[in-house]
Amino acid sequence: MRRWLLDYLACPYCKKELELIVLEQGPEEDLITTGVLYCKQCGRWYPIIDEIPHILPDDLRERDKDLDFLKKWKNELPSKIVTEGKPYSLS
Repeated sequence: MRRWLLDYLACPYCKKELELIVLEQGPEEDLITTGVLYCKQCGRWYPIIDEIPHILPDDLRERDKDLDFLKKWKNELPSKIVTEGKPYSLS
């Protein structure tokens, strides 16, 4: 995902601005290969995997894949996502 895309994205539930958390960057500075988009308003998080932001409604998300993502990155992600994030968390 390119950083500039953040200017055009919003939480699909509450329509608020999303916070970008970068976990891995590509060879170009503005390319995010792995990360999370987080909504401060409703607490939902959306993974960025292989440069693609997965902004899906709760009922279309794959619980097991989301939990695997959280387990893999739990030490690099803020606790607000790991333990309190919606729709899934590790608590």
